[in-house]
Amino acid sequence: MTESFAKKKLNCKDLYGYLLTLPAETLNGLYDHPFTCLAVFRGLPELGKHYIMRTLFTNQSLPESVVSSWCKKEHIALHNTAIGRLKGLRIWCSVNTTGASTGRYEINHNFCSNLKVGLCGGGTVEEEPMKAVEEKHARDVTFLDKYSNERWECVLYYMTGSQVGQSAGVSEDVARVLINAGLLTFDGQEQTTSITSSGFQFLLLDTSSQVWYFMVQYLNAKVGAELVQCLSFLFQISFSVLGKDYAVKNLTEAQFNFLQLLREIGLAFQRKRKSKRFYPTRLAINLGTAVTGNASSRSQTQGYLIVETNYRVYAYTESVLQIALLSLFTDVKKRFPQFTVGLLTRESVQQALACGISAEQIIEFLRTRAHPQMLTHTPILPSTITDQVKLWEMERDRLRYSEGVLYNQFLSQGDFEMLKKYAEDQNVLLWGNNQKRLMVVSKAGHDDVKKYWKKNKPS
Repeated sequence: MTESFAKKKLNCKDLYGYLLTLPAETLNGLYDHPFTCLAVFRGLPELGKHYIMRTLFTNQSLPESVVSSWCKKEHIALHNTAIGRLKGLRIWCSVNTTGASTGRYEINHNFCSNLKVGLCGGGTVEEEPMKAVEEKHARDVTFLDKYSNERWECVLYYMTGSQVGQSAGVSEDVARVLINAGLLTFDGQEQTTSITSSGFQFLLLDTSSQVWYFMVQYLNAKVGAELVQCLSFLFQISFSVLGKDYAVKNLTEAQFNFLQLLREIGLAFQRKRKSKRFYPTRLAINLGTAVTGNASSRSQTQGYLIVETNYRVYAYTESVLQIALLSLFTDVKKRFPQFTVGLLTRESVQQALACGISAEQIIEFLRTRAHPQMLTHTPILPSTITDQVKLWEMERDRLRYSEGVLYNQFLSQGDFEMLKKYAEDQNVLLWGNNQKRLMVVSKAGHDDVKKYWKKNKPS
């Protein structure tokens, strides 16, 4: 499984994949904001951009036949893709007029008018755009990059269950998003979380894809005006300047609360909640590129793992996060400042399998993070390692666990066979032993079998 495959399985939507799920009234509300229109325009296919610019100052509908004539027949597939995007985003819509031989495309004039403001300036904008202001305690780009990386890694630490550094400190809002997205499971009795198979796939994605996927899951819980305000603010800061601070006075209540979440996950820096200014970080600014599908999905992690045939895994890294990931399926034996030794064991692998991490994911993790020295080998990983990890998975899959209730101490063989037959007829018998007069029924069928026994047992 490659990282692009993990991204597909997680259904990690890009800008269009997400916006296409929104109702028409929400999209129309978004198009009231020039920055949103710019973000949508920036991510359109090249032919779609051309069609928008060609009709930007047109105040009437266009015949479909005329638009079709703009493209040569050999490029009809690109034409259909562009038209599909424009219609799906409610920028264009098909209308039929009385007496017309073909349909017409009606242009969303709200989108066009606000795109003009974004591209050309002028017009009337209801809200004052963000303006850079002077910050007394100015922060430079180096500080902002370090801050954003540390905050985002805190989220990833929390997912791995690591207690290193600040990993234990994420808010309930962040934890709720991870749980609702299926990246973590929550044990109410133990008050603990554990990573899921989808969560492990999430950790294999590059940072920009992780951030966008998280944002989609958070925004899915928002509706109406609050969703529009959060999205417009997100797109607005994607056009801001890295290292510049911006005033919070123009933010709505929903946007200000959204800013507090962005602070926690490293998309914005605000010295304290009452500060009048904030800094968008590189993660937020690059998000506009990531969501348009232009960001690379390749791993940003340089290879650092060496795997030997004796099941030892050597990690040449200082990253606590990478070591925490490795510990999900290995038994970490020794740690040094720049070097860690782990051991692949039956227990460590099956513990990962119990969390929903597959053997294929473990193997792919080791392969994609292989040290350059390992890349000179064919295959990259020793076959003894890949085969054994798969065998441990097959060994676990042979056993199936079902909750049940044991019935024993029958006084006669007839009583046992009577109750066993009833359980079989009800399709709730999990196991039976005639010689020892033992039987196990499913937990769901226990009450029914128990009532039957009380009614028919010998007095």
